[in-house]
Amino acid sequence: MYAVGEQDDHDDIFPIVEHDGEEHWEAPGDLERRLYKLHEVDESYTYLRTLAENGVYHPMPIEQTVRDPAGRRPVTSEITGADGVTRTVAQVYTDGLLPRPHPYVVFEFITLGTLADILPPEVEVLVVNGATPCQELFQVDEEEREVWAELHEELFDPHALTDRLVARRTGAPETGPLLHGLACGAHLCFGNGDPWNTLDWHGAGYSNEVERLAESWGVESREDWLETEQRLLECEVSPWYWDFVLGARLALEKEQHSRGPVDAGQWRDCVEATLRRVVEAPEGPDFDAFLTDLRALVGKVLRYEARFRADGLIGPDEVIRTVAAWDLGRASKMARWGRGARYATRAEMYDAIERVSTGVRSTYRSWAEFSAAYVMGRCLHFDEERFGTWYTDVLEAHRALLRAPRSPWRTVPFRLPD
Repeated sequence: MYAVGEQDDHDDIFPIVEHDGEEHWEAPGDLERRLYKLHEVDESYTYLRTLAENGVYHPMPIEQTVRDPAGRRPVTSEITGADGVTRTVAQVYTDGLLPRPHPYVVFEFITLGTLADILPPEVEVLVVNGATPCQELFQVDEEEREVWAELHEELFDPHALTDRLVARRTGAPETGPLLHGLACGAHLCFGNGDPWNTLDWHGAGYSNEVERLAESWGVESREDWLETEQRLLECEVSPWYWDFVLGARLALEKEQHSRGPVDAGQWRDCVEATLRRVVEAPEGPDFDAFLTDLRALVGKVLRYEARFRADGLIGPDEVIRTVAAWDLGRASKMARWGRGARYATRAEMYDAIERVSTGVRSTYRSWAEFSAAYVMGRCLHFDEERFGTWYTDVLEAHRALLRAPRSPWRTVPFRLPD
């Protein structure tokens, strides 16, 4: 049961979009925009193919849902049509039309192929995006289920839904700390193919959000989420010695009034001398091995920075001053993941995202500088100087986010008015 549900209870269980049909409808996302156009010209088969490519979300009472889609029984209802016949229907929605998260009714992601398998046999009609301008109805019978399964096999590719820029056209917060804080999570939104500017977070569906937090972060409860989010906001998840080493270079630059690069040997010696001075009883093989690792980290940072310059991440004379961006960028998404998993209240998510914005603006001078520091943190965490996909994927995100017209870093000012 959702531990903090009472604080966020509301009546918006299913999406309802008011539209009189006389004026053009501003769809919330590119997917819904396409479905609206297909609905208007009665291209139901192409509409169905689009669903097969993207998947849909179906509502479930939170206490009845399970991680394995095969074990779920989608919600059904009885509807009497204009012909007076009562039929059993099931409802699904596309991502952009999902309502704000409800404490006791969640939305699960499902592919069209799996939906064909798990819909109860008594379902006669599938309602897609009901009560919206892009509503479409599909008859459900054995032949239709076979078509869904075939379209799934032909069209669904989960990798095609990642590494892309997705933005909501409607419903995003206005320019300010909330929108800025959402933009700070843009690397992960791009990599996962998530909309970067929505606060009504459903992500990959309730069970997938729960599983993501458990498997990737060890977060399995509200208490776990609160602790992890706080540590990310305070930049305490990444190893402290990354910024310790970077800080030693900054201290040398200040001490020497340096306008050129700090000598690598001096930097290493400064790291060692400072650590010996601040650590009590710095003796023993473990301490010596740690010193060796920190001296080696200097070289690793220099080699990454050289590659960053070659790839245009930083300028010829620029360096990475701090990798706080790595924790703060992830804190932006952790706030939303916690909301999707029902570990966080809406107020807690808002507060965390605004704190991310404050931390980023007080530490960095531009989106480009923030992004380069995030990339360094990711590389130090995962890449091990292989310059493999841990680097190349986020490099692609960096370039797209700085260049694409609808990117958060092209539409949200880094500096906000006082």
